[in-house]
Amino acid sequence: MSTDTLAPASLEEINRKLDALTAQIEAIANEATIQRQRRDAWVELLEDVRPVTTQAFEMVVQQLDEVDEYVNLADLGHLGKRMLRNTKNLELMLDQLESALELVRDAAPIGRSAFISLMQKLEEFDRKGYFEFAIEALGVLDEIVDSFSKEDVRALGENIGLILQTVKEMTQPEIMGMVSRTAATVREQELPEHITLRSLVKQMRDPAVKRGMAKVLMTLRTVSGDTPGVDDATKL
Repeated sequence: MSTDTLAPASLEEINRKLDALTAQIEAIANEATIQRQRRDAWVELLEDVRPVTTQAFEMVVQQLDEVDEYVNLADLGHLGKRMLRNTKNLELMLDQLESALELVRDAAPIGRSAFISLMQKLEEFDRKGYFEFAIEALGVLDEIVDSFSKEDVRALGENIGLILQTVKEMTQPEIMGMVSRTAATVREQELPEHITLRSLVKQMRDPAVKRGMAKVLMTLRTVSGDTPGVDDATKL
């Protein structure tokens, strides 16, 4: 049978099938080209990373050899068993750690505010001179330490009650008033140039001078070790 005897419809069908077959062959050829390019790229990549992977593998082997000197597989197995047995404890520990982290996170603003307040207070103390006063007080303390021995400090401790009682008596209003008046008199009033016995006798007639002399004599008697009574004061 020749092509002249074929119907026109059969020729068109054959041409369409040939075109489809040609398109499929081209697609297969293109796919083969893409696969070959990918394969070549992988081969090139493997060739590039082979030295790196070889060096990394050698380093891993070396590190494992060093670790094997201290830890063996039996120890690792024992550690793994202990971790499996203490799974609940590990979970509880992680829960506590999470709670602690949450507490720290919640307390961070409070701590920041407290730190700012502390810095402001320290700045106020510095402005008022507290730190300079403390430095000077340390100097005074050094002087005290250099001037007193441990025996003196022990004696001070044994008599601290009496010392505090004496300080309490000395700070009474009448005592402080007398000291203030005496200091003011000594500072402000001037003694006359010529003091005669007659003027002194005249001054002793003053009731205030008599009371002052009585207190001085009572003080002198107290210094001697005797405690004057009310009758002794009236006899002066």
